[in-house]
Amino acid sequence: MSDKVYNVLFLCTGNSARSILAEALMNAEGQGRFKAYSAGSMPNGRVNPHTRPIVEGLGFNFDDFRSKAWDEFSGPDAPQLDFIFTVCDNAAGEVCPIWPGQPMTAHWGLPDPAAVEGSEAEIAAAFSDTARMLGNRIRLFLNLPLASIDRMSLQTKLREIADQTRADEAAQ
Repeated sequence: MSDKVYNVLFLCTGNSARSILAEALMNAEGQGRFKAYSAGSMPNGRVNPHTRPIVEGLGFNFDDFRSKAWDEFSGPDAPQLDFIFTVCDNAAGEVCPIWPGQPMTAHWGLPDPAAVEGSEAEIAAAFSDTARMLGNRIRLFLNLPLASIDRMSLQTKLREIADQTRADEAAQ
């Protein structure tokens, strides 16, 4: 097993819900082998408060998360990224910065729980569903043999994760 820590960036447009949840989930489940970050193409400047119970349930301080621009991760002082995942369809279609080091990328689009309207219970359920779907994708990713798989096969598997989990989620 390699001692390498892989840096993973989750992108969304507003960086307030899905990408924040993915950052927390990856840092919790990655067991020190992965360091996750999140950012947005047009961050709205605040983390959605409905992410709080999930983030805190994973053992993190909610105040340690912030909505930030993806530019923070494209400069010379940014961490060297190994993987970048877009988690919303808008960010996937936007022109991204040039990422140093040619990280592997994939689109793991999910519905935006912040767009859900209804009772507090309905909104909480949407956030919980999003966290569950992200967790499923992240666990599949964490089980890939990163140290022994060639780059092209790995890229294919990263893209297949979204397809595989979408089919599983539709069957539920």
